[in-house]
Amino acid sequence: MTHSVFFTLRYPKNSVEEKLFFEAVNTLIAIPGILNFQCVKQTSQKNDFDYGIIMEFNAQEEYDYYASHPLHSDFVQHHWIPSVEKFMELDFEKITKRNG
Repeated sequence: MTHSVFFTLRYPKNSVEEKLFFEAVNTLIAIPGILNFQCVKQTSQKNDFDYGIIMEFNAQEEYDYYASHPLHSDFVQHHWIPSVEKFMELDFEKITKRNG
């Protein structure tokens, strides 16, 4: 399954606060079960979100473990809530697989 969240920060781009936020995001990688962790930046004007965090899990149970993990809870309370102005969360699973 893939967990993704797209968001805009309350801080100016390239600010110290933005840098500290993404340093905190990177602490989430320590939670077991996360695969293909990515932070991304919007490059078009097709939506109102500036950034995204995308990660994959082998199973729903691994995502559930991540979502309830103390590192994730701490990140949400101390970094996400105070820093994020707006967001959209998308969770999905693959229905087709590409060969090759």
